[in-house]
Amino acid sequence: MKPTLIRHGAGSAPGSTARRLGAVALVAACLGGCATGPQANPVDPLEPFNRGVTRFNDVVDGAVMRPVAVAYETVVPQLLRTGVTNFFNNLTDVWSFANSVMQLRGQQSAQTFMRVNVNTFFGLGGFLDVASEAGIERHREDFGQTLGRYGVGAGPYLVLPILGPSTVRDTAALPVDYQGGLISNVDNIPLRNSMYALRLVDARAELLKVDRMLDQMALDKYSFTRDIFLQRRRNDVYDGNPPDEP
Repeated sequence: MKPTLIRHGAGSAPGSTARRLGAVALVAACLGGCATGPQANPVDPLEPFNRGVTRFNDVVDGAVMRPVAVAYETVVPQLLRTGVTNFFNNLTDVWSFANSVMQLRGQQSAQTFMRVNVNTFFGLGGFLDVASEAGIERHREDFGQTLGRYGVGAGPYLVLPILGPSTVRDTAALPVDYQGGLISNVDNIPLRNSMYALRLVDARAELLKVDRMLDQMALDKYSFTRDIFLQRRRNDVYDGNPPDEP
């Protein structure tokens, strides 16, 4: 499984997408209670299901996403690609600010608020990452992390069709993350869908180097991706200082 993590879909109206994500969350919650026997991995009791979804995602990625990402990387100059990445990062920072506020993180909220303003007004709407050059740290936060901050456990590992690695908690948070994203509030449907498509391609292109690394490793890519993802998400919730595992 290529370790792509697409947190928002493209091509649907906000209401219908939120309902579909809500249905996915409900199914995930139901599946979360269906461990596959005493030999199941405690963090991945749904491994047979997850591996099946991973194979499906690999087929879609190999047939569509990766070729498009390679073409994007080949045709679009690096400077422009960096600007596109910065622009979408700036939009994401707005939702990160909201989640930092919900988590009552004062200093982090102030830094993110400053980042958004600096990059928006002095970085040409976010195409230039002036804030990072000025030493203002980026804090990525989403609603799954906010739930984790208030004690909601991650639950079993879950691989979602197209969207990729997740957990039951993060899947349940997807509808809120979708509604909180600025792109979902764009009324012009063709423009909104174009922005989603561009963000999707840009994010996939950013992972091409990871693809090459994984292709050279003689290991189980599924297990490697799962373990790295779960470790990263745990570090995200605890700001890099997670408590000892029980």
